[in-house]
Amino acid sequence: MAAAKIKKGDRVVVLSGKDKGKTGEVTKSMPKEQKVVVSGINVAVRHRKPSQTNPQGGLERKEAPLHVSKVAVADPKTGKPTRVRFEERDGKKVRVAAKSGELING
Repeated sequence: MAAAKIKKGDRVVVLSGKDKGKTGEVTKSMPKEQKVVVSGINVAVRHRKPSQTNPQGGLERKEAPLHVSKVAVADPKTGKPTRVRFEERDGKKVRVAAKSGELING
């Protein structure tokens, strides 16, 4: 398995779909399914019937997973989408923004 280009806690930009152009933070990464959950992005609404656990019922909003190809890491300098490159700095493998050469923390 290759090293993860997108990790939990990263700021990402959505590249396609209804939320195109929006930015958010990765709250969950699912490398096996190649999906990520981004806060406030791809919100699915479910109509819930009143039940024992939820006597009120109503609308339930939840972030649905996105495919990793639909998101790109936001450049730490500009906030624009960038590809991720791996470099060795001080003997450690680190993630670097391909556009600016800026180090991606995490």
